[in-house]
Amino acid sequence: MNILITSAGRRVSLVRAFQKELKVLFPDSEVFTADMNPKLSAACNVADGYFKMKSVADPSYIKDLLELCVAQNIKLVVPTIDTELQVLANHQDIFTKQGIHLIVSSADFISKCRDKRKINQFFEQSGITIPAAIDKSNPTFPLFIKPYDGSLSADIFLIRQPNELTPYHMTNEKLLFMEYIDKTEHDEYTVDMYYGKDNEVKCIVPRRRMEIRGGEISKGITCKNVIVSYLREKIGHIPGAIGCLTVQVFLHKNTEKIYGIEINPRFGGGYPLSYQAGANYPGWLIREYLLNENISYTDNWSNNLLMLRYDDEVLVHNYEI
Repeated sequence: MNILITSAGRRVSLVRAFQKELKVLFPDSEVFTADMNPKLSAACNVADGYFKMKSVADPSYIKDLLELCVAQNIKLVVPTIDTELQVLANHQDIFTKQGIHLIVSSADFISKCRDKRKINQFFEQSGITIPAAIDKSNPTFPLFIKPYDGSLSADIFLIRQPNELTPYHMTNEKLLFMEYIDKTEHDEYTVDMYYGKDNEVKCIVPRRRMEIRGGEISKGITCKNVIVSYLREKIGHIPGAIGCLTVQVFLHKNTEKIYGIEINPRFGGGYPLSYQAGANYPGWLIREYLLNENISYTDNWSNNLLMLRYDDEVLVHNYEI
């Protein structure tokens, strides 16, 4: 009953959480990791073992991954980066036939999450307000620009006045122009939502993003607020959604109006805060998929838990260059 976390990179806390929860139920099982450069991955060096994998774009990626899972008795695969999700979702069946659970949502839902035009439609159909679209030919300012298929905060722009617009902004068909949500009036949240096999939400933990570094939260706090009941009402059931989803929203500081921004159908970089607050998603995945248990909805997690991240070291002795 081993577990594999792919593209592990720096996700040391996530690996350790799975190790801790797996040992409770399967003391002899192990948490492995995979990465393109595992020797230089901190998470790989704290795992029970690691494997070098090709890029997900390589034609042999799925074959190699399946062979690895069979050889290492891996029953649960947890992807961690956006580019893996669609590829894995498209090949769910061949893993299922081998008794291997890929923790990825349906291919249809992932395609919506990967395209911000589609996820905006999803939010609106769910009754969730989104930032208003702005006409490129007649823009109003300030405005916000981002690509419909972007990630890691790449290619985003805050445009405050007309002279800041460039030909690149105007001619790049991937860039969406939208209403700017003023961060002096709104708080930004990443919400860790756990969906069971039945596609029903089981837990909702909003994390207020107080400080960001490299696109990930470095200072944050858990908040039991209006976001919990709002999202449970609007997207308490999502066809095809399983496991951890990270939903980005803005909350107006005075009116409590909520704007939906995006959904990443995977563990986010700030999930360790929710785990420490008591939202035990690794344990629930193990119970659901390896023990076939049902998970009930809970809000039994710590409110106002503050996380202050800092740099730490993973030391590897006798490393050979």
